Amino acid sequence: MAKKTSANKGISRIDSGSTHGWFVRGYRNGKTYSKLFSDLKCGGKRKSLQMAKEYRDQLHEELAAIPSKPRSRRVVYRDSRNTTGVLGVCKTRKVSTNGTVNECYSVSWRPEPGVQKCTSFSIRKYGEKKAFQLAVAHRKKMMKDIHGARYLKQLNQIKEES
Repeated sequence: MAKKTSANKGISRIDSGSTHGWFVRGYRNGKTYSKLFSDLKCGGKRKSLQMAKEYRDQLHEELAAIPSKPRSRRVVYRDSRNTTGVLGVCKTRKVSTNGTVNECYSVSWRPEPGVQKCTSFSIRKYGEKKAFQLAVAHRKKMMKDIHGARYLKQLNQIKEES
């Protein structure tokens, strides 16, 4: 069996039931290109691997010639783990240096890939209801700044469906 090396990148071995061969897969602009090289049809395991490698190299050349579409960032609106009803807003407790525990609503957002920001609104300072309202308003503002009007439009569509 061939080892997982960069020489075999994009090629997987399939030995399941009556299927035995090498599977080649490539991606471009959200579309998947794939082909199976059967040991039986290609004349053995080594020959099918060689044909898979040749096809993979040819496929990569063809895919490289296709201009890639810029990907827009995915916006998540729902998560089963969310307990406040608003994604990116959660009720938390902060422990100060003197040991005092303070409850607050924390807000998190990602202004760019790989960067996460957060802030919080104190329940002691604002009260339960006002702290939550401030957190939700801040989250909406940050998401609108990042994703534009499409965020609010899709958020409203989700509310109408619910």
